[in-house]
Amino acid sequence: MAEAHDVLHEPAWLRRTLIALAVLAMLALVAMPLGMVLAAAFAKGPGVWLAALREPDALSALRLTLFTAAIVIPVNAIFGLFAAWALARFEFRGKQLLLALIDLPFAVSPVVAGLCLVLLFGAQGWFAELLQRHEVKILFARPGIVLATLFVTFPFVVRELLPLMQQQGADEELAARSLGAGAWTMFRRVTLPNIKWGLLYGVLLCSARAMGEFGAVSVVSGHIRGLTNTLPLHIEILYNEFDGTAAFAAASLLAGLALVTLVLKFWLEARHGDAIAQSHRRH
Repeated sequence: MAEAHDVLHEPAWLRRTLIALAVLAMLALVAMPLGMVLAAAFAKGPGVWLAALREPDALSALRLTLFTAAIVIPVNAIFGLFAAWALARFEFRGKQLLLALIDLPFAVSPVVAGLCLVLLFGAQGWFAELLQRHEVKILFARPGIVLATLFVTFPFVVRELLPLMQQQGADEELAARSLGAGAWTMFRRVTLPNIKWGLLYGVLLCSARAMGEFGAVSVVSGHIRGLTNTLPLHIEILYNEFDGTAAFAAASLLAGLALVTLVLKFWLEARHGDAIAQSHRRH
């Protein structure tokens, strides 16, 4: 108790110094680069910015980015929820191995993940003959981009939910089952309300990463303009072609999508802050 008391009553100058350093770091590493991107995007006026975003290649990249996110987010939410539930509620052989595999996308470079997909589905890959026989194309097409994005974003929902479910325990779920609730009723009326905020945060993190993923998608996309370029890949091509204005315009759009995700998170926290606090106090 004495140590906690001392931490909460640090000298005012130390608290202010730490806060100032944190603010300066955020300004230097986040706010300033973002401001520079926006300034470069609108340097030649809103008309040029809008024209760059209305180009067919830019619109195609935006559609593909949103298409990929629309598939990846619900898939990761569902499977992440099931994986977290299994890991938190059951003991089984291979549990630690499963945890290690879930963390693998955090440890492995996204480029390596893309190369693994090439080894599986490429022209000389393990499934090449099967795919050719059925005329199925994975690499240099949308399925490869979706698979690569699924791999790098899978851990976010699981890792957000698992500590929360372990902390909460299974007492309420066991009480519901003892009172006659079925598995689905227990999940819908007890489990899901208790983890909905953790699930939401995991989904938000997953969506931000899905829209901004570059490395793994770059390996499997083939960089086909108008077909397999997502927004990050489109930005790279424009920058390499010295079309800075269009590159920064597309970058501002990608940053805007990320900011929308962040604002949504803050809005939900502000709107439901009391419910979140009560949930934390209860568990």
